[in-house]
Amino acid sequence: MNVFEALEKVVADALQALVADGALPAGLDFGNVGLEFPRDPTHGDLSTNAAMVLAKPAKMKPRDIADKLAVRLKADPRITEVEIAGPGFINLRLQPQVWQSQISTILTDGTKYGRSDVGKGRRVNVEYVSANPTGPMHVGHTRGAVVGDVTANLLAFAGFDVTREYYINDAGAQVDVLAKSAYLRAREALGETITIPEGLYPGDYLVPAGQTLAKMFGAKLLTMPETEWLPLLRTATIDAMMVLIRDDLAALNIQHDVFSSEAALTKGGDKIAETIAWLEARDLVYQGTLPPPKGEPNVDWEDREQTLFRSSKFGDDMDRALKKSNGQYTYFAADLAYHRSKVERKFDDLINVLGADHSGYAKRLEAAVTALSEGKTSMHVLFCQMVNLFKDGQPFKMSKRTGTFITLRDVVDEVGRDAVRFMMLYRKNEMPLDFDFAKVTEKSKENPVFYVQYAHARAGSVFRNVKDSFPDLGPDSARSADLAALDHPAEIDLIKQLALFPKLVASAAKAHEPHRLAFYLHDVASAFHQLWARGNDLPHLRFIQSDNKAATNARLALIAATQQVIASGLGVLGVSAPDEMR
Repeated sequence: MNVFEALEKVVADALQALVADGALPAGLDFGNVGLEFPRDPTHGDLSTNAAMVLAKPAKMKPRDIADKLAVRLKADPRITEVEIAGPGFINLRLQPQVWQSQISTILTDGTKYGRSDVGKGRRVNVEYVSANPTGPMHVGHTRGAVVGDVTANLLAFAGFDVTREYYINDAGAQVDVLAKSAYLRAREALGETITIPEGLYPGDYLVPAGQTLAKMFGAKLLTMPETEWLPLLRTATIDAMMVLIRDDLAALNIQHDVFSSEAALTKGGDKIAETIAWLEARDLVYQGTLPPPKGEPNVDWEDREQTLFRSSKFGDDMDRALKKSNGQYTYFAADLAYHRSKVERKFDDLINVLGADHSGYAKRLEAAVTALSEGKTSMHVLFCQMVNLFKDGQPFKMSKRTGTFITLRDVVDEVGRDAVRFMMLYRKNEMPLDFDFAKVTEKSKENPVFYVQYAHARAGSVFRNVKDSFPDLGPDSARSADLAALDHPAEIDLIKQLALFPKLVASAAKAHEPHRLAFYLHDVASAFHQLWARGNDLPHLRFIQSDNKAATNARLALIAATQQVIASGLGVLGVSAPDEMR
């Protein structure tokens, strides 16, 4: 059992005993009682907030609860000291063996260490990227792609049943613009000289699509009226763009389980009309007018009676229009039908990853899912702020192969997949991110991804070097090491970081905050590098003790556990864990 799980059980059992003795009232919810590291390490190994969170529901003073709980906790042989701090926090010091035993747990669990069943198999749909299929992925999509992918990885690691989905926006005017642009490129492939007018897509990424269309349809394409070639090219060009997008995502090692089509909502039966009718039957759609938007004038606002969804009934700021004045559905109406399909697929939780420019969309999506699922399905929207590109601290403009924007592939080709994935998470997604090409490729501790990967590789070097002194020592021998030799505070500090991994993964998954894992791995790497540096100054702390086989084997166990945690964490991030780095 993990240290945190074991001590959380100790606290829970102590609280239950206080309830049984009548020292605490029955019926208290212990769900918010937790353990964490004290902000000041000198205060102890772990701290519990039990007295603070139970005071109000128990109608008692925190200090009174803390006094009673401390007595119970002191009775546990694993706890050497209990101290009440401030108004009622309880700090605990543990026997060194408690931490040392954590190494055995990690080595026994191996790749399973850190995994949990906190998700209990709940079915979660994570929709991310969902870019308009009008060209290759650009750098603005990169952050959302990584955040969505790692959020899905975290949830799966924590015991959720995850489906990764991409929503293809293949309906609307932009698809016709794309098809017309590809048509010109097809004419170019057939020998004509073309001029791309304003309003069409000029990027050379459409040249291969045009060549493909020219081969598919031949010279007859030149004589077809637009009413014939437009629907043909619309489908063929979307298919070509999705091949391009899948290739771009593959460069980041991102694959989706499901690709859903917006256009399919009105093919083979109008799913949008069906959804509106379903809502009408529940008095959630009506004919009415909307007040003018507050603040700056909105050119899309119309002072007319229209078909509205009662979005405000479910927490939105206002009701939402479902049809335009020309009778066409609004984009939100299509979104209602699409999210109804997710509800019908029996997902328990929905997560959408969107750009920050869609920040006003969260409440209406949450309202829509609440209405469509009748409150049975949760909806959470993650917003990703923009990425600013720099080189050596200065704004950086890369060559633009498309002629209009920097692509995801440009960035991956420049610095590598590992650097892109890690650095896109090295800041909370709701905050703007500065991506410095020079910093993410330098081999120094100032480069977070190098710093973490180097810790894994550095640990591997110890196993290669130990053969010179002890040919029979290695990862296998470390499993039976006497761990009592791991008693230096720096060694215990590293073990504490390793012990935190399962709790960190579970909390990051539940909060949908993948950046926590990137920060955590940096902390683990830092603790390991610091321990290595101490060995340079204090020979008795070096990992390989040529005159002490038992101590060496114990430290190999610590190194193997460190490698395991870093490898698992990097695996969740989709980043490689190299055994050697040059």
